[in-house]
Amino acid sequence: MDLAVTSLSPARLARANPEGDLRAFSDSVEALKTLCAGDLKDVNATILMALKSQSPMIAEIGGHLINAGGKRLRPLLTLSAARMFDCPDDRHIGLAAAVELIHGATLLHDDVVDDSALRRGASTANVLWGNKESVLVGDFLFSQAFELMVAAGDLNVLQILSRAAGVIAEGEVLQLATQKNLEATFEMYLAVVESKTAALFAAAAQAGAVIAGACSKQEDALRSFGRNLGIAYQLIDDALDYSGREKEIGKSVGDDFREGKMTLPVVYAFDRATPDARKFWRRTIADAIQVDGDFEEARELIVSTRALDDTIACAKRYAARALDDLAIAPQNSFTSALADLAISSAARIS
Repeated sequence: MDLAVTSLSPARLARANPEGDLRAFSDSVEALKTLCAGDLKDVNATILMALKSQSPMIAEIGGHLINAGGKRLRPLLTLSAARMFDCPDDRHIGLAAAVELIHGATLLHDDVVDDSALRRGASTANVLWGNKESVLVGDFLFSQAFELMVAAGDLNVLQILSRAAGVIAEGEVLQLATQKNLEATFEMYLAVVESKTAALFAAAAQAGAVIAGACSKQEDALRSFGRNLGIAYQLIDDALDYSGREKEIGKSVGDDFREGKMTLPVVYAFDRATPDARKFWRRTIADAIQVDGDFEEARELIVSTRALDDTIACAKRYAARALDDLAIAPQNSFTSALADLAISSAARIS
């Protein structure tokens, strides 16, 4: 199925899922997986090979994380970008596996830093095996990712992905600085999102384009697409945590609130809060004193100040930019699938 450039208009985004449809996003991911089915199978096999070690615990912890039902969004960006430009060999397979290993390593480290007990509905590795074990296996995944990156034999790609790994670590530190900080601004929040989420989305898409021989203009466009998609995706994730749609999204809501994270809905709500509401936010976020019913009140304040609506609108603006980025890429089924992914990602909530 070929795709006309005009079909990438942001008007598609405005028409998509006006009531918010999580299933449409799942369908978009599955469509991308179908397009990349053969490559994705090889990526999974490469990851399993990378988890082989003299230590059984590495395979256990790595396998627990990798097989926990993740969407494989980041490696799919690498695979689809490479196929979009007719990659002449199979080097994109190892790069996509490296991207997923980097992502897995950051999740292991994140769960330790955040003291998380659940991920994707299952107990986290740090709960099952311990913090030390999780950190060390995360380090192992990073090392395996770098081996795969080196094996691709492209210094440009190695630089792209290694830089992303460093930016993600920087994002963790930035998030610590904004956590429970009611003075956090939109710019501070965006810096965290760009580092923790968008950096790997951008690098994954760019690496696929580079290894396939895309020109510099197209390479930049794919990097920008990944960045804008990553920001839109994270903005909606942060909005969903206050959406009241726990049954639909299949996970508990309110975790960000309980952890004192200054996500955009809270940044907006606090900026627009009345004096009494500011006292509430200071107690629950800055002082971390929370009681039964606080999350429900927080959600009401976020809705009443239109903080949720404006977070969603911001996500849609970034998704529209992602569509614009795709306009100069080759127009084929992979481009179309990525466009649908951007649209449905920002339309998971109305």
